[in-house]
Amino acid sequence: MSGSYCSVCKKKPSFFYRKYSGQKLCKKCFSESIEAKVRATITKYSMLKFDDKLAIAVSGGKDSLSLLHILAKLQKYRPKTSLTAITIDEGIKGYRDEALDIAEKNCNALQIPLYITSFKELFGLTLDELIIKLQAKGKTELTPCAYCGVLRRRAINVAARNIGATKIATAHTLDDETQTVLMNILRGDTDRLSKEKPITNYVHSMFIRKIKPFCEIPENESALYAYIKKITFQDTPCPYASEALRNDIRTMLNNIEEKHTGTKFAISRTMEKLQPAIEQVLTKKDFKTCKDCGEPTSQILCKTCEMLHQIR
Repeated sequence: MSGSYCSVCKKKPSFFYRKYSGQKLCKKCFSESIEAKVRATITKYSMLKFDDKLAIAVSGGKDSLSLLHILAKLQKYRPKTSLTAITIDEGIKGYRDEALDIAEKNCNALQIPLYITSFKELFGLTLDELIIKLQAKGKTELTPCAYCGVLRRRAINVAARNIGATKIATAHTLDDETQTVLMNILRGDTDRLSKEKPITNYVHSMFIRKIKPFCEIPENESALYAYIKKITFQDTPCPYASEALRNDIRTMLNNIEEKHTGTKFAISRTMEKLQPAIEQVLTKKDFKTCKDCGEPTSQILCKTCEMLHQIR
């Protein structure tokens, strides 16, 4: 945008036009606005206590590493809050090794400890092996992403519990959150719809509460922050991602957002208003203990063990 200056500092040439706010921003003011938004989101939803031990789920992608760098910077103002990165090795040949290396290098540079665990270690098989077994059995009703999502959530929770974390920070952006809302509506999954929050409810001592400091940051702005800050991240897409329903919803939402600016924010705000009503009409589930793994569940078998039984 040559010839125009930053709307904030009025001194430097504008670098980015934030369409939904009408602001033109230079690189410095843009980066500071992202960091300020994360601070404001943490405060708005009371995401952290002064002495939290925070686990940061780091995949090696742009969003999780941008969040890692911002939380490391904010730690100066919260010295009692400790940070540990956790990374899950799903076992995707030719893809995950690069991400693990990138995560390790970023953590070393920021002097943040990194805890790594794997599907193989926790479940006895990699995601690649799981998919091969499913294909051999002719079980293809669910996509690889559906299995990975369930197992990955379990792995992150177990990893956070192993390091004694009191909260888990995930880098779900505004785009991720609105895509998930629409996916749950299309699937008629009101239970999951009620759980999609910036900070999850306390439901059981074995479930570590999750916070989403990026829930009001559009995905393209998270990526731009990583480029401006010269953060090294993995930009290779997961080989299984093209099969997910999320991709279709992402394309649809981006097309609507392009024509009707602010749609994603509108979906997010609407969902926040509707959630108390959705929670009221849902029957609260009593937690039992999974007969196989001992994790809390509302059924005889937890979803993770149910999936593993299908394969074994």
